[in-house]
Amino acid sequence: MIMGRKDKRWVLQRKKDFYYNLAKKQKYRSRATFKLFQLNEKFRFMKEGDIVVDLGCAPGGWLQAAREIVGEKGFVVGVDLQSVKPLPYDNVKTIKGDMTKEETIQKIREILYPAKPTVVISDASPNISGVWDVDHARSIELTTIALKIATKLLKEGGNFAVKVFQGDMFMDYVSLVEKYFEKVYPTKPRASRKESAEVYVVGKGYTGKPWEEEEPVKEEKVEEKIETEELLAKKIKEMRKLKTNKN
Repeated sequence: MIMGRKDKRWVLQRKKDFYYNLAKKQKYRSRATFKLFQLNEKFRFMKEGDIVVDLGCAPGGWLQAAREIVGEKGFVVGVDLQSVKPLPYDNVKTIKGDMTKEETIQKIREILYPAKPTVVISDASPNISGVWDVDHARSIELTTIALKIATKLLKEGGNFAVKVFQGDMFMDYVSLVEKYFEKVYPTKPRASRKESAEVYVVGKGYTGKPWEEEEPVKEEKVEEKIETEELLAKKIKEMRKLKTNKN
């Protein structure tokens, strides 16, 4: 296979990437492992002994991080459409299946019965088109599904962390998560590339409220990618102020 200039440039950039090289050195399956470590270091939504469900878990980087955090007393279940190479732990299980299907959710319940998850996480990405608005819409759809699953599975008081792409529906999604969790934090970990449109939303303290189907409402359009957590916090503050003024 002959690589084009763009492919070669991507390979060279990856070889220079600090977290990519650190992941290889420490035998993690993905640089994304460090994103979960950093998110949890800041927001403490996962701890030793927790029961975790990882939605869209391939290739397994977040499974590794979650297992390291919950330890031998915890339990981790991962779900993905792809087969995931098993981890060498008795308390980490994976399911090959579609997380949007009720039969997959039922398999999660059966593995964990009679316990309920205390944490639901998702670093899943939609199929990337390269068109920002299209990818954002697909991301919102996927993360809304993850939130819906979290409300079906989580123990009351449980926590949620999910990746979402920036765009005109981002603040609407944050507001949606706020309906089900006591505290919600939009954030961008250090391991997330500055040029990436990805940010993360952490929800703490599931209220126990059952899922309500509703139509998303578009908010103000985000024209530029937000590259750091400081800029993200500033943008969130501006958008919330704008939303309050509209109401």
